[in-house]
Amino acid sequence: MKTQNRAYIFALVSVLLWATVASAFKIALKYVNYMQLLLYASFTATVVTFLILIFQRKINILKTFGFKDYSYSVFMGIINPFLYYLVLFKSYSLLPAQEAMSLNYSWPVMLVIFSAVFLKQNINAKKIFAIVVSFIGVIIIATKGSFMTLKFDNPLGDILAISSSVIWASFWILNLKDKRDEVVKLFLSFLFGFIFILVLNIATGNVILLTGKALVANIYVGLFEMGITFVLWLYALKLSETTVQISNMIYFTPFLSLLFIALIVGEHISFATITGITLIVGGIILQKYWK
Repeated sequence: MKTQNRAYIFALVSVLLWATVASAFKIALKYVNYMQLLLYASFTATVVTFLILIFQRKINILKTFGFKDYSYSVFMGIINPFLYYLVLFKSYSLLPAQEAMSLNYSWPVMLVIFSAVFLKQNINAKKIFAIVVSFIGVIIIATKGSFMTLKFDNPLGDILAISSSVIWASFWILNLKDKRDEVVKLFLSFLFGFIFILVLNIATGNVILLTGKALVANIYVGLFEMGITFVLWLYALKLSETTVQISNMIYFTPFLSLLFIALIVGEHISFATITGITLIVGGIILQKYWK
């Protein structure tokens, strides 16, 4: 099989798996609260990324790190998975899956803004227009189509979902400045983040033993939202002749996610959600390709 075809396969599998996780969040939250989901999912991700390091023979890289490297990983672990998923899972516990997923997908818009502020990247009138288009989509989703009246059914849930996109964009910017191996960084973030998550769950009395469907749902989130899928995506980018050939596939994720939410969770996908996510993705594509 040609290398580029293998890249497409890895990318397609990644997109399909990421498209299922919003549904998995809602299913898992039927059995546990958002902190317990974070505990089990992050533990799963920590174990999986450690096994991947062993498989890739990268364990010895950990020995080359000094105090500064590990301190930075502790800091990154607080941001993601601890803070990011704490906020994201709480938003899913308050909102319909379609709404939380769509609002969280505004993170590329936040990334453009942060890149202009912190990385001093140029932001022109076209990019500003594209950002406005995406934010109109965000408002349409949050207000369920009541754009003119700005009536929010669940302001806290909406704020949390949008805040999660801000946190993820911040993590992305900070991660760009860290030139260490991506999988090693991911493992250390999950390892240190899990420690904080465990302490939080112990302090709040949320440590419980899961079995059956509850355990499967939580492990699924850890495997395919946090762990394996990210590594598959890295493989796709590495094998592809150009990143553009692969990165464009990610725009299908929110629409596939809405399909899975309708089929698996059973939510009726509203016209406002479809309109809003179309505007969000449209704005992201505009700011990326409109020259």
